Amino acid sequence: MPAKLSVNVNAIAMLRNRRDLPWPSVTGLGRIALAAGAHGLTIHPRPDQRHIRFSDVPEIRALIDDEFPKAEFNIEGYPSEDFLELVEKHQPEQVTLVPDDPSQATSDHGWDFAAQMSLLKPVVARLKKGGFRVSLFADADPSSMSAARDTGADRIELFTGPYGACHDNPDKAAKELELLAKTADAALALGLAANAGHDLVVDNLPQLMRAVPQLAEVSIGHGLTADALEYGMPVTIKRYLKACGW
Repeated sequence: MPAKLSVNVNAIAMLRNRRDLPWPSVTGLGRIALAAGAHGLTIHPRPDQRHIRFSDVPEIRALIDDEFPKAEFNIEGYPSEDFLELVEKHQPEQVTLVPDDPSQATSDHGWDFAAQMSLLKPVVARLKKGGFRVSLFADADPSSMSAARDTGADRIELFTGPYGACHDNPDKAAKELELLAKTADAALALGLAANAGHDLVVDNLPQLMRAVPQLAEVSIGHGLTADALEYGMPVTIKRYLKACGW
């Protein structure tokens, strides 16, 4: 089965937040994306609420529960106590833990699983006890997958930023794809499923799907939102689903 498509609506929220106005609507465009066939919605709430606001979270939860019960809600973020309490309150299907500093503009690296085991292992246990599927943001590094498994997580999310940055360098892109594929193979061999996300677009998704056909999910925000400005959200979702192999 092709990788499922989760639409990250952070960029929509950031555009909305430029004005003290309710548009563009995060839930409204989330509804359009799900109606067009997206499999879920992703958010990354940050402490400063510079894009997703805490008030968006229950609205997205209600949208999925009331109108798209087969869709999934994925909340990603750094596992501070405030973040964990937010997750526990709003009950996403998946929690993706990222090692971001709150001041970062966007995610730009995966966890050092071995070095941060003492932080991750109890957090993962707490989330799994709460019934959540747990995914951990991971660099393309096959040798790190054993430590990732030891955290108790269910999945990794491959950080595809280095691959996305090779949009003008096919040879380098091929090397990044090979490393992503080896990391996914190592993860699956240890019982971890693999997601992927960051700087994925229609043009580079098919190559990723061929190189890493075992991906369970891709989470896409910036490129998809940029395309939606040009093509409209329904057409954009169809293009991304096709690029994923649906």
